[in-house]
Amino acid sequence: MIAALAPAKLTLSLRITGVRDDGYHEIDAEMVTLDLCDRLEIHPDSGGAVEVRMLDAAGDAFGAALPVADNLVVRALSLAGRRARVTVHKRIPAGAGLGGGSADAAAVLRWAGFTDPVRAASIGADVAFCLIGGRARVRGIGEIVEPLPYVHEQYTLLLVPRSCNTAAVYAAWDDLGGPAGPSGNDLEAAALRVEPELAAWRDEFGNATGLTPRLAGSGSTWFVAGAHPGPNRVVATTTEAATPFA
Repeated sequence: MIAALAPAKLTLSLRITGVRDDGYHEIDAEMVTLDLCDRLEIHPDSGGAVEVRMLDAAGDAFGAALPVADNLVVRALSLAGRRARVTVHKRIPAGAGLGGGSADAAAVLRWAGFTDPVRAASIGADVAFCLIGGRARVRGIGEIVEPLPYVHEQYTLLLVPRSCNTAAVYAAWDDLGGPAGPSGNDLEAAALRVEPELAAWRDEFGNATGLTPRLAGSGSTWFVAGAHPGPNRVVATTTEAATPFA
């Protein structure tokens, strides 16, 4: 058994620069990896089986079972041409804008020795950045990852008990006419349309910290700089690169 870590990604800024003919949105974003991680147990299986189990902190099944074709870990195994039994111990919430599924897929690719970010992005736009990690400017649909100098920083994440569907948020951005985000994330207004309750969480978080919360990617996590512990919050630190093994 091999233990691997899957660090969360935090999108510090996100501008949408265009929409391709195939409907994919092109972005210009700055992303960092955090020390908030899922942990994977990878059992290479000589019998050729592919099995993925998702467990929460209590060891219970995590969320609804996904069809095999929709599971990013399964897609990563297929892309790398490997077979294994994988158990994912989740700490990164689903639908939180923190790239949990992409991080899990990238951890599998690192285990498999797979290093091509362009092909990694073909199974999920955030997988390319999660494969490389650290701090980077991310462009295209996520496949262009330009590393930036590491900066040691702390952020407080407000883990809202809501899940944002990324496709729905991008569709809402289109419906709204493509607005620019006042806090550096063009998807903020669209996420608030999809999940209006996010506004109340943002306002309470801002009042408690005296800072203006920013939305992580397509949501639902709000974040501010610095350490501000409290209910539903996680204080996380940036990491220099994606950690290969636990």
